[in-house]
Amino acid sequence: MAIGKKTKRIGEIMIELGLITPGRLEDAIAEGKRTGIRLGNVLVEKGYVTEEDISKALSEQFGIPYVLLENLIINPEMIKLIPEVIARKHKVIPVSVEDDKLIVATFDPLNVFAMDDIRKASNMEVSPVVCSENSIQKAIDQQYSVKGDIDEIVRKLDTSEFDLMGDEEDVPEVLEKIAGETPIIKLVNMILFQAIRDRASDIHIEPQADILRVRMRIDGMLHEVSQFPRKLHPAITSRIKILGDLDIAEKRISQDGRFQIQVGNSEVDIRLSTLPTVHGEKSVMRILDKSAMLLDIDDLGMADVSKTAILKMVQKPFGMILITGPTGSGKTTTVYTVLNKINSLTKNIVTVEDPVEYQLGIINQVQVNPKVGVTFADSLRTILRQDPDIIMIGEVRDKETAEIAINAALTGHLVISTLHTNDAAGTISRLLDMEIEPFLISSSIICVIGQRLVRKICPNCKVLYTPDEYLLKEIGIKVDKLPELYKGEGCKNCRGTGYKGRVGIYEVLLINDATRHEILKKSDSVTIRNTAIQSGFLTLRDDGIEKVLAGITSIEEVIQATQEL
Repeated sequence: MAIGKKTKRIGEIMIELGLITPGRLEDAIAEGKRTGIRLGNVLVEKGYVTEEDISKALSEQFGIPYVLLENLIINPEMIKLIPEVIARKHKVIPVSVEDDKLIVATFDPLNVFAMDDIRKASNMEVSPVVCSENSIQKAIDQQYSVKGDIDEIVRKLDTSEFDLMGDEEDVPEVLEKIAGETPIIKLVNMILFQAIRDRASDIHIEPQADILRVRMRIDGMLHEVSQFPRKLHPAITSRIKILGDLDIAEKRISQDGRFQIQVGNSEVDIRLSTLPTVHGEKSVMRILDKSAMLLDIDDLGMADVSKTAILKMVQKPFGMILITGPTGSGKTTTVYTVLNKINSLTKNIVTVEDPVEYQLGIINQVQVNPKVGVTFADSLRTILRQDPDIIMIGEVRDKETAEIAINAALTGHLVISTLHTNDAAGTISRLLDMEIEPFLISSSIICVIGQRLVRKICPNCKVLYTPDEYLLKEIGIKVDKLPELYKGEGCKNCRGTGYKGRVGIYEVLLINDATRHEILKKSDSVTIRNTAIQSGFLTLRDDGIEKVLAGITSIEEVIQATQEL
């Protein structure tokens, strides 16, 4: 990245940014002339500004990005591009590669000698970003002093340094000290990086009697990735809790937190939950990768007939659309994708969520906070006074929320929400269980989307095969007309599972006169489902079979995802 011509002095910029007063700037300039020390260093030494303030001002002055290294997880492969001697000499560190350019963090973007040395060492074009000198020095110490993967880092650790006495585990100062050790910071960063690289949705840090186990949920399945010495548990857990702004000394109750990291060009939100167990605190981190969020309905994997039906429903001026399925079935992704499809400057879209997982432009998103009285029901009442066109409710959890949502749908608003049910037809029974009147359900709901996630066959080890006859019979494929079917044999790219990635299977229940009649009769979900099938309703199993025949997933996955009790 070429540095533009300076238009203002850095002192003027800091005054404009409100970082310093004119009087203090004059004082620092005079001190710099007397001692020969650079202005920025004088300002920091006098305590007028911080190094981060200087970096932000430099970013503004030269028109290049400012980065906060503390929130950045650096790919270990990036570190190999710049030798340690050059990194320490110029106080620079590689961040990422964009468009074949090496992005390098520096506290001095005018250091052309540094950029030349990096260009020669990496054999790449170099583009700088600005960061504080202290942050860069810490990052260099973390990245270059401990090399290797997770297990290699643990092997090199002197675990005796983290062997605490029983009473020391309750002293915040001791916990904070060991959590700030370079190897522990590096280890936690490596765990986060590996999880994001492997597309994990969750990280489980689980203390056992003699070990500390690390498992990651990849494509819906938990995999053990490492085992650490048990004595590392206080340090690792404390480091994670510091990131999530939790109380590191409190271990008797569960805690919830949140933090954000950056991996390359991607911003990743981490939701943290701790749970006291008999062997100590278990930590689970839910990974919410904004860059991986599907926001194009064509990418969801829906059948054309389902996609067409949904696109038609979301154009309705009023009514209620429910997206259903168990936890982890991809409902949030579908909701955000639908919202992104209908988002427009001509519509007032308001959401009420717990939590707000992804932020969307134009849309007004409300975070539920029961501690201060901001509940789903209270928020909905307020939203209805905000002249909304479309309302999205994160989840219908109780009768009160359901009644307000239905009333909104009946009074000229399009309402989109989620509900935990086993299938689309079961949604009606669930609402009846909440004591919602049948006439309200039949007159407000216009569409129910049921969904599941199934694993996709790994493209690297995909082979033709003939499944067992009982599987063909269960899923409804005739043996005498056997099509080409596939499975994954297992390879290093899919961790030997035969699967890589997931795709949704969907059913779209449109509420017509026939289904309304059954709802008013309080018919059970089986009757409602059979009535819908007579009108052309395609079930989750039907959509799954289509994806099996297309070679996308396996018979076993579809049976597992759509088996009925």
